[in-house]
Amino acid sequence: MPDHHAIVLKEPTVPIVLPRVTLRPLTEADFADHCRLFGDPSVVRYLYEEVMTGEVVRDHFDKRVWMGLPETGEWANLAVEHEDQFLGEVGFGLSDAEHGICEVGYVFLPEAGGRGLATEAVVETVDLCFRSWRCHRVTARMDGRNERSAAMARRVGMREEAHFRENEWVKGEWTDEKVFAVLRDEWTARHL
Repeated sequence: MPDHHAIVLKEPTVPIVLPRVTLRPLTEADFADHCRLFGDPSVVRYLYEEVMTGEVVRDHFDKRVWMGLPETGEWANLAVEHEDQFLGEVGFGLSDAEHGICEVGYVFLPEAGGRGLATEAVVETVDLCFRSWRCHRVTARMDGRNERSAAMARRVGMREEAHFRENEWVKGEWTDEKVFAVLRDEWTARHL
């Protein structure tokens, strides 16, 4: 593999304190907010999961608590907070080490919108993939109907690269999938 594609698995220092938001590992104190986030039908509408309650949400939460760098195909998740208020979560994972591809994801409470806070968190998450792992490209995949998620991907500088028609069977129906991406040199040129 050419050296310019070499992934460097460097664990980011957390928490990450930004001008208006903090990205930090989930703690047990976040469980109630996690239940509220994944228990909201408007939040999970375009996710793989149904509204979560009971043991399902407990298992989901426990899997998202920070365990260090994820292995290829796994995710690391961070809570996003503003002035000690939980806004949602961002996640990142190494999709393909050989080709230097990382993926980001994000999910926010409805009240987090409209102030640029979620955008600040997602920009940092994409930047983290490039900065900490030296990846070549970062992708974001989403249900094709999720216009808010697509708008976020565009807002942070990703371009739509694919729209797969009826690509997945989710919650009893065929759904489209959109894929957004940005390359390392594009990101660097935009965010210097």
